[in-house]
Amino acid sequence: MSLRTLHFSCAVLLAIALTAGCRKKKAAPPPPPEVQVVTIAATNVPIYEEWIGTLDGFVNAQIRAQVSGYLLAQNYAEGNQVKKGALLFEIDPRPFQAVLDQAKARLAQDEAQLERTRLDVARYTPLAEKQAISRETLDNAVQAHRAAQAQVKADQAAVETALLNLSFTKIASPVDGLAGLAQAQIGDLVGPSGGVLTTVSTIDPVKVYFQVSEQSYLTFWRHFIGANGSWNEAPGLDLQLILSDGSAYGRKGKFFFADRQVNISTGTLQITGLFPNEHLILRPGQYGRVRARTQIKRDTLLVPQRALTELQGSYQVAVIGETNQIRIQTVQVGLQIGTDWIIEKGLKAGDRVVVEGTQKAKHGTVVTPKPLVAQTNNPAR
Repeated sequence: MSLRTLHFSCAVLLAIALTAGCRKKKAAPPPPPEVQVVTIAATNVPIYEEWIGTLDGFVNAQIRAQVSGYLLAQNYAEGNQVKKGALLFEIDPRPFQAVLDQAKARLAQDEAQLERTRLDVARYTPLAEKQAISRETLDNAVQAHRAAQAQVKADQAAVETALLNLSFTKIASPVDGLAGLAQAQIGDLVGPSGGVLTTVSTIDPVKVYFQVSEQSYLTFWRHFIGANGSWNEAPGLDLQLILSDGSAYGRKGKFFFADRQVNISTGTLQITGLFPNEHLILRPGQYGRVRARTQIKRDTLLVPQRALTELQGSYQVAVIGETNQIRIQTVQVGLQIGTDWIIEKGLKAGDRVVVEGTQKAKHGTVVTPKPLVAQTNNPAR
């Protein structure tokens, strides 16, 4: 056998030996998959509810004419703040001034008549005592004097009425507030039977009306009002207002009062809240969502939403046992609180629940649990 043939034979034998050795060596099993878990702990959870709210002025003073006449002037700028007593409109005062002058003249005339009857009584009394005149003449003089007194009082009332009507020609604001659009123009004939001239609304603070269910009202009352029975003294009565653009109003509100009865048609109770409004951002007629804490659930179990798997209307979670083996557990969920769910049944405090890696967590699988890494929205530097 040549040297070249010998080398080739040795190479073939070596390859066969190596192949046989590889077939006898077994592949190493993969390590258990890693999953991120949270340990469930009982906690006290505040429960919030939201309702649709309608804003309104704390006071809405409808300005109407109290006497009939032609509108002469508008003395305020629409949409501006006005003070209590500020002049808003003027009605032509000339007819009312004429009535006042007539009432004063009649009063002066009747006062003169009263004085004459007083003098008659004073003159006739001693004469009647001396029987120089008949008793009937004195009685007639006394009755005339009393009638003159009554007439003077009637005239004085007429003067006061005329003065009052004259004052009504100057229409002033009864409150501090924001004046609205004028509903009458200069030259219009206005009067008590006419419409509203304008409205002045006090909007700092501003009211918000919202309807709550009877059940929510009872739950709230038990948790926050209790024995003292006072809305103003109850704790936890802060309200939050979410505006129509989704932004949260910067000031907290307070419960003001509840209506006297539940609406029998809707089964709801109207609640009124107050919000400070120094910058007059909030206006009557706006809508928003009112958010408030209605109760506190104690010793409650919370699970992140990512840990739940929904299957045919039921919810399941992957629970890790003492040997790091997965157990698929059916749970009963309650309210959703942010990104977490309240678990009513199926879990207990201390259970380890898989949050990240649930696709690897099959029933009976052994895993390597790691604490859940909190995620932040801060960009990496």
